[in-house]
Amino acid sequence: MLMIDRRTRLFLLAGLTALFVVSAAGPGTAQTRDVFEVRDVAVDVTAETAAEAREQALIEGRKLAFRRLLERLTLRIEHKGLPDLPADEIAAYVNDFSIAEEKTSAVRYLARLNFRFKHEEIRGLLNDLGFSFAETVSKPVLVLAVFQDAGALILWDEPNPWRDAWAARPARQGLVPTLMPLGDLADIAAIGPEQAMDGDLQRLNAISRRYGASDALVAFGVLRVEAAQSRRVLEVYFTRYGMQLREQTEVMSFGQQENETVGALLARAAEELTFVVEDNWKRDNIMRFERTGVIAAVVPITRLKDWLDVRARLAGVAVVRRAEMVLLSRSEVRVNLHFIGDRDQLALALEQSDLKLFEEGGQWRLGLAGAPPKGKS
Repeated sequence: MLMIDRRTRLFLLAGLTALFVVSAAGPGTAQTRDVFEVRDVAVDVTAETAAEAREQALIEGRKLAFRRLLERLTLRIEHKGLPDLPADEIAAYVNDFSIAEEKTSAVRYLARLNFRFKHEEIRGLLNDLGFSFAETVSKPVLVLAVFQDAGALILWDEPNPWRDAWAARPARQGLVPTLMPLGDLADIAAIGPEQAMDGDLQRLNAISRRYGASDALVAFGVLRVEAAQSRRVLEVYFTRYGMQLREQTEVMSFGQQENETVGALLARAAEELTFVVEDNWKRDNIMRFERTGVIAAVVPITRLKDWLDVRARLAGVAVVRRAEMVLLSRSEVRVNLHFIGDRDQLALALEQSDLKLFEEGGQWRLGLAGAPPKGKS
């Protein structure tokens, strides 16, 4: 039962009018984007009439968007087994769509489309088919591409073909958005290639904050010559520093294929590593519906808006199924967080929405990440 002390009544009347139960499927304001929305789907269809071309383009656009969404949520190893549904079945999973831009002629239709899919229906489909999937969108990750050339380590100097390969990757709408630094004087002063290779957390955190990123991905690439086969081999050592559950260095090698240029080899490696980073994140954030828990947490507040900010962010956390408020006073809100998975997953997912869950004095406390501590009750 919800408990409210008498002194809090006027506090409530100042702006509290909504119910205090939040569903993860509800509209969230803290997420940068809806994970179930697929944007910028390009279609170009020619038919006997413009109307027929438009109708066919919408069907093709839905199919493309549906496939991209399923690939976004699932591990790459499972992509070949994803369902290939007929157009009418796919339409049943679409919540709505919008047209970003379009051009038409007498027989041709070109457009960029945005589709929003039904959350629970997509979850049900993947669950029923036995696919593991994740929904938590990572905060942006800053990529620092260090290249070894003639024994020297290169990060900001030119040429750095390894950095160029990362910068030229096609735009993706995955669960791990990546950023490339400008390489200006401020970046050069912030960190050098040796410091990046050494995992200097103070400098890595500083340059990440400059770009609004939570983590830094240090990708060290070195080209070697494989004399026996007269080809180049790219060895890559990459580490993601930040808030993910597993922080470790991984090593991969990419052999030059027949008639493949060095530039194409580097581009292929950068694209492949992007998938690896995505899959690592997904494995840490798999939706484990068979495992559920409840945490009783205290949200310190000084004004009603503090709680409303936290509540809005909770609405965008996929693993939080329900946030049940059980006590409201002028200094704190006590909530029961019903969640999927384990506590580490919960804490990691909360951090992506700028929420911090920590234990203090035998109590779990929840607040905005980076906010100064509020007074205890």
